[in-house]
Amino acid sequence: MESSQITKKFSKYLTCIEYPEKNCSWNIAGILRKSNSYYKFDVRNMRKLPNGQIGKEGSLKTKADKMVFETDSYWAVFDIEELHKYLKVKKLKTLYFDDLMDDLDWNIIIPK
Repeated sequence: MESSQITKKFSKYLTCIEYPEKNCSWNIAGILRKSNSYYKFDVRNMRKLPNGQIGKEGSLKTKADKMVFETDSYWAVFDIEELHKYLKVKKLKTLYFDDLMDDLDWNIIIPK
């Protein structure tokens, strides 16, 4: 699925939507429904990584506040700052989705 399609699908869960003026590390910004905080979201698709696994690459220099993953039944939203701290503390370069769900404090599950 093209990145713009996944961004459009996720936009249904936001208000006060904005898009970056140029290609950058976030895809859409806005306020999650039933929330009052404005965030920039990295909503790129997962893809096949060089090691053959399916995943998402990120950067420590991202301007996004939250990283979003799509599953068949829900959206999972993770805090980028907490992800970065987790990477440093655990001395990891690769994170696994199930570990993030169990180990991180700030995550939101949005049912589809």
